[in-house]
Amino acid sequence: MSVASHRWSSPTRWLSRALPPGRFGRAMTTQIPDESAADQAFRAEARTFLEAHARPRPPGSSSSPLGKEMTAEAEAAHVQECRDWQATLAANGWAGISWPAEYGGRGGTVGQARIFAQEEARFDVSSGAFMVAIAMVGPTIIAHGVEEQKAYYLPRMLDGEHVWCQLFSEPGAGSDLAGLTTRAERDGDEFVVNGQKVWTSGAHFSDWGMLLARTDWDVPKHRGITYFLVDMRSPGIEVRPLRQITGYAHFNEVFLTDVRIPAANVLGEVNGGWGVAQTTLGNERAAIGGGGSGIGFKALLHLAEALGRTGDPTVRQDLARSYTRFELLNWLGQRARARAKQGKQPGSEASVMKMLASQRVAADSDLALALEGPAGMLQSGDAPEEGMFQQMFLNQWSVRIGGGTEQIQRNVLGERVLGLPSEPRPDKSLPFRDLPRN
Repeated sequence: MSVASHRWSSPTRWLSRALPPGRFGRAMTTQIPDESAADQAFRAEARTFLEAHARPRPPGSSSSPLGKEMTAEAEAAHVQECRDWQATLAANGWAGISWPAEYGGRGGTVGQARIFAQEEARFDVSSGAFMVAIAMVGPTIIAHGVEEQKAYYLPRMLDGEHVWCQLFSEPGAGSDLAGLTTRAERDGDEFVVNGQKVWTSGAHFSDWGMLLARTDWDVPKHRGITYFLVDMRSPGIEVRPLRQITGYAHFNEVFLTDVRIPAANVLGEVNGGWGVAQTTLGNERAAIGGGGSGIGFKALLHLAEALGRTGDPTVRQDLARSYTRFELLNWLGQRARARAKQGKQPGSEASVMKMLASQRVAADSDLALALEGPAGMLQSGDAPEEGMFQQMFLNQWSVRIGGGTEQIQRNVLGERVLGLPSEPRPDKSLPFRDLPRN
């Protein structure tokens, strides 16, 4: 019996047939606990809402922006669709499932948020423009913000009014983010900021940004950083697009010249921004690994079926590996959500998810183009699946580098989980102004 005849109705049986006989001795599966009656009722309610407000996603399609061409016009339309969908969620009580109700959320559980995300993925809706706000900024403000910040910023994320971007990386501070040199100097009730950021996704359409800047040059580099919330329409902010290999410009460099930020927009303590940023970065890694890291396995399987390649044993093994990575990310995501349910920040699983997502997007795009053969050289409407996998292949480095490279994640896991000694770093105890810089 061919793999194609099994379709998607029984993925574990499909996987056991796809793997070489005896390769792993016996089939190993993990039983997912049955949902409670309350969760089943919540899933049914969510599905009813989605069926009333959205269309089912076509077979083989993807919600990931990695698989889509984005001209300026198409991107503007996509952002507006994201705003409209976010507003629809908020108006009907489905925005911020696990966020506090007093800030516009539903006040539900982390498990319910996962259930809604699973159901939402089955429908053709746009939400990517709010990934930074919902997955990264919001949880950081909930964890570190004062009451006034929570009351102002959180509802405006959930109702689609504010799109956010991340102003962290600099030309000389990427993997070594704590080496940033953007300067923020106190002037009464404001900070005056000067510097440059780079590789900022969506800065050209964002309303607000989360910004790291140096406020003390006389302490070690990790201790002199402050976390700001900045209005992207502030005088002195200039956004310049960076043209990518795809031909489009999703990333930007951002120049800040005498930008004034109210002291009330400091998140956490002055000079305590590095600890606040760890919350953001942990959630970013979990978000990249948990959903926004590539095109879904179903789309890859649909391509193989459409091209008649599921009868090839080698292809079946490659698809089985893809499915395994897909399920591992799901399980790691559940572990991360369980930590969140206990009030904990993302732990080591976030770094594992980020690493696995990087490997997945590279392997899946390679497999897709190999399946397509010479047609893999085409793009847009001339290519299979309208060039979805070609775009994924070209965009993969944004996943593999963004949120921390694989080498950085290995260092994090080695030092914080395995207890391995870190490399000697004499710069960790020196004042930042005394460190040599390019």
